Amino acid sequence: MANSIEQSITDAVIARFHESPNPRMRQVSEALVRHLHNFVREVRPTQDEWGVAIDFLTKTGQMCDDVRQEFILLSDTLGVSMLVDAINNTCEHGETESTVLGPFYVQNPTEYPNGANIAGKMKGQPLYISGRVLSADGKPVANAAVDIWHSDEAGFYDVQQMDVVGGLAGRARLHTDGEGRFSCWTIEPIEYPIPTDGPVGKMLTEQGRHPWRPAHVHFMVGAPGYRTLVTHLFVKGNKYLDSDAVFGVKEALIREFPKHPPGKAPDGSVQAQAYSTLDYDFKLAKA
Repeated sequence: MANSIEQSITDAVIARFHESPNPRMRQVSEALVRHLHNFVREVRPTQDEWGVAIDFLTKTGQMCDDVRQEFILLSDTLGVSMLVDAINNTCEHGETESTVLGPFYVQNPTEYPNGANIAGKMKGQPLYISGRVLSADGKPVANAAVDIWHSDEAGFYDVQQMDVVGGLAGRARLHTDGEGRFSCWTIEPIEYPIPTDGPVGKMLTEQGRHPWRPAHVHFMVGAPGYRTLVTHLFVKGNKYLDSDAVFGVKEALIREFPKHPPGKAPDGSVQAQAYSTLDYDFKLAKA
């Protein structure tokens, strides 16, 4: 009888979806049950292991709040986020490649004018970011929204240390000018571990994996008529480029962050200390 149920229960569950008024819901539900049941039949969990799995998912949900999304972190570390990204973002005409959003994006960040310093109280070596937003055929996109966010010199984002930096920092929304240009001053990020104080961190330890991400700056670029681009630019030469904990690195997104001595910067300002630069032109796909 047990063997009979083991084989028949999948069909029985799927049959319950036949009256769904939503074809897409029915398709997703049927596929979910087929793959989930086959997974269970393959690994053959004990009752105790099933309990551990339920506890893991429960604790993952309990770690989520307004500034922490443990389920996105779980998706990232299992490669699901990059798989979904790959399915939905093909680059057939030279558009900038995309990568994962990550768990530290904040909706509607503070808007700054071009050339502003967005670092706030975050510490690190000055970094001047500049570039253009273009269509795939190279035409400038005016008034495009460019969201930027990154970690500090210790590897922390603003939302991880609000009591230290006093609010959002190292994060901004800029808008391109008539020639598609944008720019700002901030600080250079460093490699950092994803949060390991929750169930995802414990999972990585059990899997024998490290939690580190290579140094990078996040960008989200959008404009009417174009597909919103979510991507990173990674610091060339970083030791974690080949083992990013969330599988987000693409060769085309690895860039030089040239170092410069104190003196006149690209925007005409005079810098009293050494600084780095990052210049990049983003190409957007049509919506």
